[in-house]
Amino acid sequence: MILLRVIGLLVGIVVVFASWMLTCAAWQTDNVTAGVVPLDARSWEEFTVLTIGTGGGYENPNRLGPSTALAHGDQVVLVDAGRGVSESLRRARIPTSQPHTIYLTSLMPENTLGLDDLLLTGWLDGRKTPLRVVGPPGTTALVDGLLQAHETAIRVQIKALALPAEGARLVAEEIRSSWHESLNGLQIEAIPLLGGPTLGLAWRFVADGKTVVVGTSAWGAAALIQFAKGADMLIHEAAFVPTPEMAAEIGLDVDPERLQRERQIHTPLESVGDLAQRAQVGTLVLVRLRPPPVYDVQITMIVNNTYHGKIVIADDGDELTP
Repeated sequence: MILLRVIGLLVGIVVVFASWMLTCAAWQTDNVTAGVVPLDARSWEEFTVLTIGTGGGYENPNRLGPSTALAHGDQVVLVDAGRGVSESLRRARIPTSQPHTIYLTSLMPENTLGLDDLLLTGWLDGRKTPLRVVGPPGTTALVDGLLQAHETAIRVQIKALALPAEGARLVAEEIRSSWHESLNGLQIEAIPLLGGPTLGLAWRFVADGKTVVVGTSAWGAAALIQFAKGADMLIHEAAFVPTPEMAAEIGLDVDPERLQRERQIHTPLESVGDLAQRAQVGTLVLVRLRPPPVYDVQITMIVNNTYHGKIVIADDGDELTP
């Protein structure tokens, strides 16, 4: 009798172990295939914001370069295309061929590093039409330079893979003043943000009665506040840029002059709340984050000092409805 019980126990252990091994294998297979299987174009029933890249210009494997997707129906447009934008889209389950327009907030490199990545990866992924880039003066020169840099490789791939030449084109449009367009029910507006080292642009998207504003420059705050007045959602950078005294307190070995220069091109964490409060926006979505602070609650406490609405500390791939 005891022998039968022991045998039964051993059989049970073997079955449990085998089940566990099969589950692990299936999980690993799902993880691997999720990164390589072709994605179908997505469609959204309501106007949706996807924070596909929430980092800044500095290397950060947990937060890829800045890029925000606005999705309405089956169309997707991007604001900025930072480092790793193709991987960011994959994480959000959006094919790299689906975005058709990129709106740039400025020509700072953190906003543009992924342009050729998206162009060429999306082309391999099936894009048959040009990728449109709308930005400040200098956008045309940037686009022309990228196309020239990849001219030989594009020509080779057209011949070798029979890819459509139009899918490897970038079409630039430059904005110098207030601007507006409509794309299948999505209203897009832009205003220039002046007073900084380069021209910045703020973007407003309206669909289904909801308004989302994206503005990430450290300058032109007064114009942005007016532009974002009463918006359902404001997406803005919140960079931790300590004062020299604070840096010394927490043991950061950083040149004090470098910190002051950072404040000229990035909105400090302690300033973004006041901006959102004065604009009276419903929700403030924080992007372009980099530690410290390490914990979300630390960021929220700082921003809550001046802003009393809803705060979202975005992660890569978050989907938000305004």
